[in-house]
Amino acid sequence: MPLPLHDQPRANPYSTLEIQLLKTFNKPSISLPSSYFHSFPSSIFVNMSSETPVPAKLAIPWRTRLVLTMISAATDLSRRSNGTINRRLLNLLDFKSSPSPKKPIRSIISSDITVDPTSNLWFRLYTPENSGVDGTDTASLPVVVFFHGGGFSFLSAATSSYDAVCRRFARIFPAIVLSVNYRLTPEHRFPCQYDDGFEVLRFLDNDRASGLLPPNADLSKCFLVGDSAGANLAHHVAVRACRAGFQNVKVIGLVSIQPYFGGQERTESELQLVGYPFVTVERTDWCWRVFLPDGSDRDHYAVNVSGPNAENISDLDFPDTIVIVGGFDPLKDWQRRYYEWLKRSGKEATLIEYSNMFHAFYIFPELPESSKLFSEVKEFVARRLSKL
Repeated sequence: MPLPLHDQPRANPYSTLEIQLLKTFNKPSISLPSSYFHSFPSSIFVNMSSETPVPAKLAIPWRTRLVLTMISAATDLSRRSNGTINRRLLNLLDFKSSPSPKKPIRSIISSDITVDPTSNLWFRLYTPENSGVDGTDTASLPVVVFFHGGGFSFLSAATSSYDAVCRRFARIFPAIVLSVNYRLTPEHRFPCQYDDGFEVLRFLDNDRASGLLPPNADLSKCFLVGDSAGANLAHHVAVRACRAGFQNVKVIGLVSIQPYFGGQERTESELQLVGYPFVTVERTDWCWRVFLPDGSDRDHYAVNVSGPNAENISDLDFPDTIVIVGGFDPLKDWQRRYYEWLKRSGKEATLIEYSNMFHAFYIFPELPESSKLFSEVKEFVARRLSKL
């Protein structure tokens, strides 16, 4: 469940985030058990190929390890045993980025657009420079609707790491990117998150967004992208979109980055991959517990999308999907099952595995695998557009 990082590594020894983390956790009022500093291996094996050659050993950069440790600590310290979250404490660590509507940051302009003020539903819009915002005649661009991760309980569209990720997507595709700020648990349980995601598509489809998007935004070329819980959300929004009969919005692709799925069963990866960054059985169980309706278990269709209560999508015009898996992600067995279920349902799906990467690795730009992932997603988008 990632917290902020920057779009590219900085040249100075300490990034702004690292300084903030060190200052925050150096306070006498915050005491961390020593286990936090030994909660994952100091080195892992990395293999960026789709083949399986002998992997090379790679030490995680110390600054990455520092951030991973602090994120895990912040997540655990803010969760209460009664199923609530200490938002005040969490906000100390959830560093936010402001939109940049007038001054481009690395050629990307951003602004916040309200969809429904009663539910605080909004999205951050990322637009490449010279994208028709000044009336110039430019080529049409696909629209990417992005859903952030965080176990449905943490982070936002303004979180710095996701701000950097969305700028990067907008720049490299290129595309018009919308990052959705959906409601969080435990304050808002299922299906609020799915409702919010779908409402954004309705907002785009019924012309309420007219004049808000650049004129070259092509809603008939829409991609849903999400990581972790955001990938879970993107899947369920895609299912709803298939049944909606939209007039203007056409979802043609789904990018599922290390999706947050689960079930009552304990998979082999959940049992064996203990002590790796971000994901533990205890943390995921807690997040599912505060997300699901009372009386539901983890075989609920929202969690176990390919399980006994799965929705039947075989007759739906479900978008082509790319599923990205990390070899050191305890959720990887559920992610592979999702891919296999899509194939059994007759859908076009591609599985890409970074066999020695951990959950949410792609938000760490200092890792070469992060750049590789962005390139893979760019190629997927280009392939899908070439079929039209």
